[in-house]
Amino acid sequence: MSARRDLGPEFEDAVVESFLDKMGQEIDRRVDERLAQAAPKAARPVVNPNVADGQRLALAIVSLVLGTGATLAFVLTGSAASYVIPVWIGIIIVNALFNANRNKG
Repeated sequence: MSARRDLGPEFEDAVVESFLDKMGQEIDRRVDERLAQAAPKAARPVVNPNVADGQRLALAIVSLVLGTGATLAFVLTGSAASYVIPVWIGIIIVNALFNANRNKG
């Protein structure tokens, strides 16, 4: 408050901004300390919280069903069996991308 009086009203915004910045840094420091004390990173399981294991299982099942269906359709109709390999490669890529973040924090 004394800095505000000494500097005058034209510096009021700068004084308030400086105060808020210092308070924000102090809060960040305290939060970081508490998080560091709460649990070490090695003790926590690293799993993408946005994707449940049930969703992974569902994608695997759907992929197998669709891949098998596509393979059977291509083989039984005798039409362009060379499409079977790209279909399975596509399924593998989709599953790999979906599960790529499983072990990243």
